[in-house]
Amino acid sequence: MKIFIRITLIVFTLLLISCSSNKEKISVIKEKDIELQMIDSYKEGMKAFNDGDVLFAAQKFNEAELLYPQSDWAPRSALMAAYSYYFQNYYGDAIYELERFIKTYPYDSRIDYAHFLLAMCFYEKIVDETKDLGPLLKAEKKFKFIIKKYPETDFALDAQFKLDLIYDILASKEMYIGKHYIKKEKWIPAINRFKKVVDDYETTIYVEEALHRLVEIYYKIGLVNQSKKYANLLGYNYQSGEWYTESYKLFNKNYEDPMKKIKKKKKGNFISRKFKSLFD
Repeated sequence: MKIFIRITLIVFTLLLISCSSNKEKISVIKEKDIELQMIDSYKEGMKAFNDGDVLFAAQKFNEAELLYPQSDWAPRSALMAAYSYYFQNYYGDAIYELERFIKTYPYDSRIDYAHFLLAMCFYEKIVDETKDLGPLLKAEKKFKFIIKKYPETDFALDAQFKLDLIYDILASKEMYIGKHYIKKEKWIPAINRFKKVVDDYETTIYVEEALHRLVEIYYKIGLVNQSKKYANLLGYNYQSGEWYTESYKLFNKNYEDPMKKIKKKKKGNFISRKFKSLFD
């Protein structure tokens, strides 16, 4: 009886090992089959992208990721789906895919590129200084993050360049609103706008005009000392600029452009000589 029980146990154990081995083989076969399907989907996506059908490409890349999310190909597929949408100017879809990528694959080697592409999506949605500033502010925040997080990369260099352009747009927005307040004779709000340009966007092309506008407004409302303060600052930094000339005219009513004087003098001498020659 004991011998029978032992034999039964041995047979049962062998059957378990056999079944386990078969299941492992089946599992490996299925896994390889899924991986092949995923690679095929990825290749289809690349072909569609190269053929110009980027929306279909994005669908195939998403399909590849879903087929085998544990694979190394999954984050690559997700990023290609995002880039496909970005390439076709579907920025909303690209933003969704990139935010999902950053959340799902935070340690992927391409994470810096994902952050940069996300910043570019916000940047591309910028229209001009008179429209919604939401995308612009999001782009600014993201580019700053890239410079801080990945300072040694090419993405950081390009992010700094894009930031400079963003600051130009933000400064132009402040100038636009400031001039609107001048028309409405709302002097204090106008002053605040121009001061913001001088204080926060000092590297932009709008600083010179902003200083002149401060000179102009303070002079107009009778705060001459404040006006002179900004006139001196303007003269120190932009003495040869057109806006300094405009500010100078406020304090010197008889001012005349030296070049105009020279032209007048030359013109007068020429006419005088011609007149005299008629009677010689």
